[in-house]
Amino acid sequence: MNDAPTEAPTDLLHGVNAIAAHLSMTAKQIYHLHGNGQLPTFKIGKTVCARRSTLANHFAAQEAAARAGDK
Repeated sequence: MNDAPTEAPTDLLHGVNAIAAHLSMTAKQIYHLHGNGQLPTFKIGKTVCARRSTLANHFAAQEAAARAGDK
């Protein structure tokens, strides 16, 4: 039995592959969305990063806007 404490996942997604895995998308899709400014990402050095919480808020806002447009 392993009694070592497990680390809670960080809010930071570091790298396109981490963002892609979190969103169930491909790295190419993330590069495209990042390049077009359609995804709330930022760079640390040359590495594209995002916050899980910011992505969740972004998609919640998109969903709310889509629902409001359906009325």
